Amino acid sequence: MPAGVAPMSAADDDLPAYLSRYYGWAYLHPNAVRFFDRRWVLNLILLGNYGRLCDAALDAMGGLVDQRVLQIACVYGDLTPCLAARLEGSSSLDVVDVARIQLDNLQRKLTGDLPVRLRRENACRLRFSDGHFDKTLLFFLLHEQPEEVRRATLAEAVRVTRPGGRVIIVDYHLPRRCNVVRYLMAAVLKMLEPFAMDLWRREIRDYLPATGGSMAISKRTFFADLYQIVSVEPESAAGAAGRAEFPGAVP
Repeated sequence: MPAGVAPMSAADDDLPAYLSRYYGWAYLHPNAVRFFDRRWVLNLILLGNYGRLCDAALDAMGGLVDQRVLQIACVYGDLTPCLAARLEGSSSLDVVDVARIQLDNLQRKLTGDLPVRLRRENACRLRFSDGHFDKTLLFFLLHEQPEEVRRATLAEAVRVTRPGGRVIIVDYHLPRRCNVVRYLMAAVLKMLEPFAMDLWRREIRDYLPATGGSMAISKRTFFADLYQIVSVEPESAAGAAGRAEFPGAVP
């Protein structure tokens, strides 16, 4: 199944206003794509943790045999090719992004025989049916979204992931006071990432939708709590009735 881009519209004239205003410099200009899509740049941004966070995200996805997988938003680096390489059996991967330049850049990194489909989609309004996917991944997306967009994105991620499936979220987290980079990162995020401090003030679970069922939520943190991986497992209302509680441990 060769990779290809399914159009959402003829042009990028329907990009979210916040994306063009605050992140055009990082995602929408060809020179930005060429510069940022380098491993050494990503490691610089993530303080040497890019590979570790990618590996942790892939491990959190679990087995990918005969699975339908969704990645919401393209990712610089080799995370997506590595994810695609883990697919087994009849598994497939759909990657959605609202910016065509990001989809075109990702397409260049994928070999023609990988079971990957690329689609122009708005994360707030995904054109997939309820419970269509087994696993859904959001890698460093939520901190770049205003609160109302973040809530809508998570609601859609949960909606399109089947009960008993898994939504994996990797993003920033409030670091410990003993973390020597805490105050440096606070300054950088406040200057370049206008919505990122939301994830320092509140838990990701606070942005998840209220559903008729329940959700099992777990969290791991890395690098003295600067980064987090949150696993959300949507559950049907019938399944929730049989559970006394769901795990919310923070190791």
